[in-house]
Amino acid sequence: MTEVSNSWFGPTESRSSAWESETESGSFGRLWRAFMSARVTIASVLVVLQAAIYALGNVTNSWSIAVCVAYLCATVAVRLWARPKPPGSTFDAQWVSTIGVDVVAFSALNFLQSSGINYTPLFALPVLLASVLGPLLLALGTAASVTLLLLADAWWISLQSMGELASRYLQSGLSGSGFFLVALLANQLALRLVREEQRARSSQSVARMQTQVNELVIETLTDGVLVVDANGIVRSANPASRRLLATRDAARMAPFVLSTEAAWQPLVKIMRRTFMLGIPQEADVSLEYPARNARRLHVRTRLAASQDGNHGSLCVMFLEDLREMEARVRTEKMAAMGRMSAAVAHEIRNPLAAISQANALLEEDLQDPNHRQLTAMVRQNAQRLAKIVDEVLNLSRAQVLSPEQHGTVLLLDDAVMRISSDWAKQNASTQRLHIAPGAATMTVGFDPEHLRRLMVNLLDNALRYASQAANAIEVTTQQPAPDQVRLSVWSDGQPLETTVQTHLFEPFFSSESRSTGLGLYICRELCERYGAMIGYQRAMRHTVEGNEFFVVFKPGAPLPIAKPSSYGALSA
Repeated sequence: MTEVSNSWFGPTESRSSAWESETESGSFGRLWRAFMSARVTIASVLVVLQAAIYALGNVTNSWSIAVCVAYLCATVAVRLWARPKPPGSTFDAQWVSTIGVDVVAFSALNFLQSSGINYTPLFALPVLLASVLGPLLLALGTAASVTLLLLADAWWISLQSMGELASRYLQSGLSGSGFFLVALLANQLALRLVREEQRARSSQSVARMQTQVNELVIETLTDGVLVVDANGIVRSANPASRRLLATRDAARMAPFVLSTEAAWQPLVKIMRRTFMLGIPQEADVSLEYPARNARRLHVRTRLAASQDGNHGSLCVMFLEDLREMEARVRTEKMAAMGRMSAAVAHEIRNPLAAISQANALLEEDLQDPNHRQLTAMVRQNAQRLAKIVDEVLNLSRAQVLSPEQHGTVLLLDDAVMRISSDWAKQNASTQRLHIAPGAATMTVGFDPEHLRRLMVNLLDNALRYASQAANAIEVTTQQPAPDQVRLSVWSDGQPLETTVQTHLFEPFFSSESRSTGLGLYICRELCERYGAMIGYQRAMRHTVEGNEFFVVFKPGAPLPIAKPSSYGALSA
């Protein structure tokens, strides 16, 4: 029979570290203390039994009392001071102080046979102790030792008395066989229990690890997660949900009642509908907070089984901020615009090249100045369109430029008046446009063509919503601070809707079906390229309220005041 590993751990060299914690608080420690307490109890019973026999005057051998008292002292000492240690060899001092003492004490009592008492059943204790807490070899060795001692005791008695010799040998042999069976079965049961415990411990470790991972994932989710029971009590809430549901006081920590806040009533309705119908729900809700902007959420619910197995006792709510969803959509639109721009540029450049080449060939054969003027216009606009295509392609990779990289420093008032005058003539809006320059000496680092595109987009947008009254559109420049130069385009149009204001400078967003939605987006990108800032607000002009788009530039070096411009008539 080969030796197997210890009942509670694997090979000796790999189980030492685990043993130290196991012996103190694990199953081995509990079983060790139970066996040591059983030994003390049996020793106490033996002492009491011997004392009773002595009191009745039936003592035939006083050595029995001495053996019982010595055994009691040994068991108490081991119970109080001994600590289980990882077994190094099969028969070490740990097992000598327990199993060895038990076998010697019970053998002595059995040999003395005080008052005719049979002590053979007591040998089951050391056999069980060796089988449950030690390796199989120790258990079988203990059973073999007990069997040999029983046979030796039967032989010794046979020397003193020849009667019933066969029956004594038969009883000793049967008892020894029984101890062998007990040792084998107890050891196998102990091994199985150990395997089950190790499997359970491993499962618990995996479950704890999985729980920690789940908690970490839920804690770091950008979406809010609420776990609500049928009574409307929030049992768990991750940080994102607490942020989305935060009131003026502070974020609530679970558990809390969902119906306590009036703004959360839409969530309560979805939760109740989920429990009532027993199916997942999905809806967009608006949480109305007093003196605060409403928070719009996309809510999804799922039913979950509780720990007792009742399905539907918990409702898991997933909260997603619609603003973040819209931001992702905007990002996708911008990516789509980049791909579209590349395709459009490829398709436009080839016809533009053909138009420019055909116009150049036509211009060589024309002699009439009027006709040559027309071909010049074609050439200029083809070049301008090619430049616009290049700029649209560069929008996605545009970066903020330093003043040295701007390349051109403009006198703002002069450029604004020239661009505004050209636009007014082209759109027959001279009477409706009013120019009020107020930064005569201030320069800005901005490309002239980019400034033209910026202003044309803003003026076209103002014209779309302005009335037919005189001075319905006003262009103003001023210097509100030493380090700022401000350009504003104002019109007397009606206030923009809240949803329109939220998405003003986003690509592909427009309140008109025939608009591409790129005008204000290109304005914002051009401003960011040169370190300027663009914004929108409602503003008053001459007791009339209207819509104002403003651009704040970083000023360049001031220039000497120039002579009055020829566009002064437009600014009256």
